[in-house]
Amino acid sequence: MELDNNNHSVFLMYYHLVLVIKYRRQVIDDNISNRLKEIFEYIAP
Repeated sequence: MELDNNNHSVFLMYYHLVLVIKYRRQVIDDNISNRLKEIFEYIAP
C-alpha cells in the first residue's frame, strides 16, 4: 500500500471497473484480461 501526497493532503485511491456486456458469455479471456491489467497499471501506477 503506497500513499500519495501533495502539499496539503495524503491519499490512497482505488478503482473498481464494471464492464456490462449484452450477452452472458465469456467475453474477456485470459489474454485480454492480462493486457487490460497491463494498461490499467500503466495508466495508474
